[in-house]
Amino acid sequence: MFLSAALTTLALAVSQVTAHGGVLSYEINGQWYQGFKSYNTPVGQISIQREWDTYNPITDPTDSFLACNSNGASLGSGQRSATVPAGSKVTAYWNQWPHSIGPVMVYMANCNGACTTATPSSLEWIDQAGLISGSVANGQWAQGELIANNNSWTSTIPASLKPGEYFLRHELLAIHTPNQPQFYPECAQLVITGSGSSQPSGSYLVKLPGAYSMSDPGVNINVYSETSVYNYTIPGPAVWQG
Repeated sequence: MFLSAALTTLALAVSQVTAHGGVLSYEINGQWYQGFKSYNTPVGQISIQREWDTYNPITDPTDSFLACNSNGASLGSGQRSATVPAGSKVTAYWNQWPHSIGPVMVYMANCNGACTTATPSSLEWIDQAGLISGSVANGQWAQGELIANNNSWTSTIPASLKPGEYFLRHELLAIHTPNQPQFYPECAQLVITGSGSSQPSGSYLVKLPGAYSMSDPGVNINVYSETSVYNYTIPGPAVWQG
């Protein structure tokens, strides 16, 4: 509840400034994994997560760092991968996340060999959530659920997924500032085990950058003017569920 018009104006101004945050840890099949410690030298760090250097957003959907955030490099001898059976749950934890408007997106990409030496591309969608209920302007969003769940998001690796080494990519698309999207991606490395044989193909496969553009209605949007709109189009491909 706001106490005055002045406070309402201030709150709106604060809500529209640049958000900051990133994934700092994972719980995968019941095991805890430390993420990369951004703003620290990568030398000596050991993590399943790829390097990312800043809490600041990517604002251009064609930015070369869109796949795994600023840098996105392998940690070399410190790079690890989490071994996990297909069908397992993965929970990502953000260090902070103040904004409740926007979708949560989770991708996977088959590295076609060792992920440690791979360049993230052809990312394969496994999960997404956008507007849960209500209008675009006044509804409940996935990012609101993330905040309510201790800044965390849980998804499930498709049980039928073919074994191999994969990138796991979490992304928050903040759309609280009108027509100024903010992308916050981070990547980790997994080794998927099991007896599955399924792989997405065709329209389920996209490259990042390449999947989004400023002409996408879910990217270039003013949510505050969409009081009568109840459907939000999440950018990217359709969900592949295995």
